[in-house]
Amino acid sequence: MTKKKRFNWIHTIGPGLIVGALVFGPSKLTITSKIGANFGYDLLWIIIIAIFFMAIFTIIAERIGMATDESLLTMIGKKWGKVFSMIIGIGIFMVCTSFQTGNSVGVGIAIGELTGTNNSLWILVFNCIGITLLFFRNFYKVLEKLMLVLIGMMLIAFLITLIEVRPGIDKIFTGFFVPKVPDGSVGLIIAFMASCFSIVGAFYTSYLVQARKKLNPERDSHISRNSSLTGIIVLGVLSAILMICAAEILQPLNIEVKTATDMSLALRPAFGEAASAVFLIGLFAAGFSSVIGNATIGGTLMSDALGYGKDFDSSKTRILIAIVMVIGTVIALLFGSAPLELIVFAQSITIFIVPVIGIAMFLIANNKQIMKENRISLFFRISGIVGLCIILVLAVINFIDIFIK
Repeated sequence: MTKKKRFNWIHTIGPGLIVGALVFGPSKLTITSKIGANFGYDLLWIIIIAIFFMAIFTIIAERIGMATDESLLTMIGKKWGKVFSMIIGIGIFMVCTSFQTGNSVGVGIAIGELTGTNNSLWILVFNCIGITLLFFRNFYKVLEKLMLVLIGMMLIAFLITLIEVRPGIDKIFTGFFVPKVPDGSVGLIIAFMASCFSIVGAFYTSYLVQARKKLNPERDSHISRNSSLTGIIVLGVLSAILMICAAEILQPLNIEVKTATDMSLALRPAFGEAASAVFLIGLFAAGFSSVIGNATIGGTLMSDALGYGKDFDSSKTRILIAIVMVIGTVIALLFGSAPLELIVFAQSITIFIVPVIGIAMFLIANNKQIMKENRISLFFRISGIVGLCIILVLAVINFIDIFIK
């Protein structure tokens, strides 16, 4: 690979890394650790399924972003009406705002425990830093580089641990390719699928691709499709490494993951007494990347839905991104965590909005008039339909869990 091609490749993975960093937040870190601690290697296979369908819909969104300069919400508005696109944009804004509290709390816990200081102080400090980043001239470039650093920090820490514990290849192979559903694991399987297979994150990829095109139109005209796949694969590798480390270290000790300290024990073989500090830095990386990424999605799509445009350079877009951060900060400071009512509210909106988003995105990607040579192939059409079925099943399960049980 020539130096120029290598530079272009690094440039193209930005959208996938941003989406990967968004998905790999504090809740994903906790769910993955719990799965490894409770069920060992038995559920490694769900990573392949979740990452496969996340990759399918991320690539579909990337193709849409490459095919046209119009935003995905604009195309949805033209096809099914402005009111419909506004409902989607406002719904995503409300979901992102509701979940922002948990991301802020994760950042506060990480730095608070690391320094022995008040969590609330750090919730405030890092949300202020996040808002400050909005005023950098090339916000997309800043966002891209920040996510690269934060994801890299997490990947290196867990990779060092994986090398240190030397897990059995046979156990890893069996976990990935011999599916099992242990008793009591269904809840965690659903939680992992829902957190990893993020349709909202995939939807937003089209906006990131268009932002990248705007910054480098000449270079991006020669960049291959599916470039966002790299970032999603990194997400899968991170999930697998974390689950294996938890299976190898936490399960034999019968540790039920409840706190950040419990999760940090998975790094002890490599980092010894410093394991807690290293893990908290990783938790901070997961939390801070989600604080910025989640707010950026909510603010950008709300701006587009209201007709203010999709550009990161727009002052109205940045104000809406900042509003998501401010609301998350205020609720985190008032309650110390996301109130149960807020979580239920966010899940309720997600149940109805996510299947609609997935179906709309799939129909546009399959439209020959809009997509032209970027129209998805038969493989993506079949895989997309299966993925939509999974989304609908998850939505039904969540509906039953929230409103019927």
